[in-house]
This record gives sequence, structure tokens and C-alpha cells, in this order.
Amino acid sequence: MKYKLMTPGPTQVRENVRMARSLECTNPDLDEEFVEFYKETCEQISRLLHTKNEAYILDGEGILGLEAACASLTEPGDEVLVLDNGIYGKGFGDFVTMYGGRVTYYESPYDEALSADDLREYLKEHHNFKYATLVHCDTPSGMLNPVEELSCLLHEYGIMTVVDSVSAMFGEPLDVDRGQIDIVCGGSQKALSAPPGLTFVTVSKKAMEAMENRKTPIASFYANILAFKGYYEQKWFPYTMPISDIYGLRQALDNVEGDKDIYERHAKLARLVRDTVTGYGLKLYGKNGYSNTVTVFYVPDGFTAEEILHTFREKYHIMIAGSFDVFAGKLLRIGHMGENANEADVRETLAALKEILDSHKN
Repeated sequence: MKYKLMTPGPTQVRENVRMARSLECTNPDLDEEFVEFYKETCEQISRLLHTKNEAYILDGEGILGLEAACASLTEPGDEVLVLDNGIYGKGFGDFVTMYGGRVTYYESPYDEALSADDLREYLKEHHNFKYATLVHCDTPSGMLNPVEELSCLLHEYGIMTVVDSVSAMFGEPLDVDRGQIDIVCGGSQKALSAPPGLTFVTVSKKAMEAMENRKTPIASFYANILAFKGYYEQKWFPYTMPISDIYGLRQALDNVEGDKDIYERHAKLARLVRDTVTGYGLKLYGKNGYSNTVTVFYVPDGFTAEEILHTFREKYHIMIAGSFDVFAGKLLRIGHMGENANEADVRETLAALKEILDSHKN
């Protein structure tokens, strides 16, 4: 059964991305033309994120980027601030502790975007941290945080920043240099609309220096960003790169770069979904911080989450998503990011939701 994906990742994949992944393979370990291609693709990522920081593409789903950032920066005993206003925000703490860091959680309500004013007050008394972790869009709740503003604030206290923008990047504007973000993590399967399997990071000079000047070695091989340092000069990768995935990624990046209205389209369709869902009498999750990549709303009375998800799949051949962890069974999510962010598919999804809701009225 072929389903129309309207989930908050993985998303629909354009035909030209699929075709790029079918190109003839070379040996990426030996072919210097591929090294050039990889470097150009990394430079394109940096350009699209408005940063002079170097980018690296890693062979693994978006989670690898988050772990690699923490693995590469964290030494035993390091104090790390984890900004927790969502499931993924809190989850950063696991990566920090597994590499020996000491976590302080800055806890904030899950239904509100992080407040720079509140964080400023906190930092006046609590700022002895090597780095802080932030989430741009916490996908389980759809909460969007002002990571550029927060990162600049943290830098006032000399705190490096690691930002998970996997579910926001290319659906929400992000200027890495303006936000002084030391490491930002993205993923292939969200608004970029390539198949899952790749993560990419941009790394500031300050973060790279922190990795180079560690007293202890990085306690991972695969989750070691420093292993990529000097790859271009040496014409050598730390492991065999997934060449077909990177061909597809490059085409997806070209698609994004050629889409001059990408952020306006995401914003317009997000408003359409929010307005329509609330017009149906449903309640959005959150008091503010609504993301332009995913709309999250409460399961309506008289239904279960699985009942609605099953009907979407079996009757309408559309996949939307539930949520998980503390939100399991309570919330539903419509992903309108990347290739999902087109008016025809959004309206078809909303029409199906209306029919499902109306079925209980008859």
C-alpha cells in the first residue's frame, strides 16, 4: 500500500532526489572527484545556513548528529546545561551523561517556547557551563524555540551552544552566524525531503578548538566529529561514505536553494492548518511557539489516537502521526514540512480529518 506521507519526518521525496540516488557509484574512498563533490555539498549546507563554519555530513540518521556533538565536546566532569522544554530537549541529557558530563536541566513548561528573558535571569546566578543544548523544533510537541536569541544570550556568558534543528531546518529560517551557534545539527528526512539516513553538522572554530584541546580522547569512533578534520587536505574519510545517499542529499539541497519562497510557503501552509484545525473545534497543543513545520493538536473527544491514525491510513491512504513519551495517545501531528508543504496535499489531509470528525456526528 502506498501512503501519502504527511508526517513530521520522514517526508515525501521528490522524484529528482530519488533519481539522483540511482546514479552510478564510484569508490568514495579513492575517487578524488567524490571528495570534491562532498566538499562542495558541505559548503552548500554552510551557505544555506548562513555560516562560515565548516559543515560535515555523517553517515547516520539525525540522532547521530546530536550524539556526535555531545560525544565530541564532552569530557568527564564537564558541566553542561540542558534546556528542557520538550522530550527531545530533555533527551540531550542522555548523550551528555553517557560521555561523562554532569547535566544541569533548565526546566521550562513543555507548552511554552523558551523565554530569553527568563533564561537571562537564570544565567545571572548559574553560568558555569562548558556548553548548552537547545532544540529548535521539539517535534513531539511542535514547540518552536528562538534558538538564535537564546544562543547569543548563552554566548554572553562564554557558554558554547549545540542546537538540534533537525525538524526545523529549511522550514524555519536559521542564521547560524547571527545566532553564534557553535554546532547545529540537521537531518536528511525532514524539511530537506531526502530519505532518512544522513545527518550533517556545522562546527564553529571555538567548538573545533575545544575538541582539539581535550585532555581525554573522544570516547567514540563513529560519533567523533574531530575524525573529519582535514579530510579534504588528506583526501581521506574516516569511514566509507554512503555515496548514493549523498547524491540524493545534494539534489535535495539544490531543490531548497532553488526555492526562493520556501519559508513563506511553510508559514502560509502552517497558518492554514492551524486555522482549519481550530475551526474544526480542535485544540492546538501549546500556548505559543507554533512551528511552521508541524501542527500538533489534542486527540478529539470520542476518539482514540490510534482510531484516527488507522482511519487515515486505511481509508484515505494518508499517514499523519501520533506522539510519544508523555504525549502518547494524547496528541496528533500533521507534518507540513519540505515536500509535504504543498497546498493540494495539505487540503486533502484536512478534508480527510473533517470527514473523520463528522463520522461521529452521524
